Amino acid sequence: MDGFSAGDFEFARQVLQRGIAILYLVAFVSTLNQFRPLLGERGLLPAPELLAWARRVEVRSDGKARAGRLLRPTLFRWVRYTDRRLTALCIGGITVAAALLAGLPQLGPPVVPMIAFLLLWLAYMSITNIGQTFYAFGWEMLLLEAGFLAAFLGSDSQPPPTVVIVLFWWLVFRLEFGAGMIKIRGGREWRDLTALMYHHETQPMPGPLSRQAHLLPRWFHRAEVVGNHVAQLIVPWFLFAPILGLWIPGPVPAVIGATAAAVVIATQLWLIATGNFAWLNWATVVIAVSAIGIPGIGTPSGPAAALPLYWLIVTSAVGVLYVVLSWPALRNLFAHRQLMNASFNRWQLANAYGAFGTVTRERIEIVVEGTMDEEPDAASWREYGLKGKPGDLRRIPRQFAPYHLRLDWLMWFLPLGHSLDDWFTTFLVALLEADRPTLRLLADDPFDGERPRWVRAVSYHYRFSTRAEYRRNRRRWVRDRRRDVLGPIGLRR
Repeated sequence: MDGFSAGDFEFARQVLQRGIAILYLVAFVSTLNQFRPLLGERGLLPAPELLAWARRVEVRSDGKARAGRLLRPTLFRWVRYTDRRLTALCIGGITVAAALLAGLPQLGPPVVPMIAFLLLWLAYMSITNIGQTFYAFGWEMLLLEAGFLAAFLGSDSQPPPTVVIVLFWWLVFRLEFGAGMIKIRGGREWRDLTALMYHHETQPMPGPLSRQAHLLPRWFHRAEVVGNHVAQLIVPWFLFAPILGLWIPGPVPAVIGATAAAVVIATQLWLIATGNFAWLNWATVVIAVSAIGIPGIGTPSGPAAALPLYWLIVTSAVGVLYVVLSWPALRNLFAHRQLMNASFNRWQLANAYGAFGTVTRERIEIVVEGTMDEEPDAASWREYGLKGKPGDLRRIPRQFAPYHLRLDWLMWFLPLGHSLDDWFTTFLVALLEADRPTLRLLADDPFDGERPRWVRAVSYHYRFSTRAEYRRNRRRWVRDRRRDVLGPIGLRR
């Protein structure tokens, strides 16, 4: 690494470009499959209604409408939203992401992959900015910021720019150190080392190994928390060690940076193995590779290895932009009231990150049930099954990440609020209507596409079975009913 080009980080660039492309591909596929029933023209929270509302209220004193100032940037400010256009946007995003994964744009001059990544960034931003609560997750802005930075990694014919590689380290630092500070300032369970005695059981979407992780000894869970604090509060500082290589000869600075990256990656792989957090952990693994420098692997050599002057100007401008934009995020890291998953500008760059400042100690599930009987008081009720949420007590939780099941995640948040969200009532109505796009979001429709007479929402307390309980009845979950949350409700006939 020198002041302008980071030749030893060619391997890191290849992983960053292709890894981020894969994540965009997954994000667009997830959107293609779920956006229309959740947010489309007939969705639970229709995006066209949000856009129409924004146009109505954004009016100047002279009576002329301001285009979309209440919304963050989205192409649908200028192009009317339709489900078909949303589909076309997703297919376009999948195509561009697949081309980047194959390395085709990277064969041209640096502006070609730059344009490709910026197209992904703008297209996905257009979706997230009208996605409302179904897209209100930190990993959405993380993907956007990673895609923007990846646009300036350049082509195969030149080494990656030093400034962009360092900006990726800054992104990992904000992500990890921000999450660590959120935990230290958050629930007491992170300070008394008990958080992970509950987390594996109560996390939004457990994975196949979550029960086994939960049943590990208490001393192991305390060690997990200590390891988490080390990995998030101490290790991220060492990601910047390769910069010292500009003044200190030898491999030591690079080895320190690579070791720090390896620790971050290892902790993320443990989270991947024990849960389903969409692409959050996978994205962290990909961007952490940015700190791994390997001399001589794929490094361009000869006259072409020098950065073109115009590209040096472009990447330097990005660096200056980030210095300006990063001040609020830097201040937030050390603020008394730290914000979690916050953006300080309309383009969602240089964001603040963090997750699980508190850990819930018991798992309350909202289960939706329906019946064909005319009288709900004496009815026989049957459950709707979700793909990623606990339901069947014998079923092994499945691994879905990095794919994002948006309905399942929002269902986890329902018991944590003081009232049921508006989308949930609309969801129940869609079940009463046996709306096919909505039913496709589920794992099990107990009525095989027929309309139920009544539906209701019931809360249950779930916990993982002990090893002895599992040997007796082969059930991985134990549950007890708490109360009726909503309903029964039906449609007039």
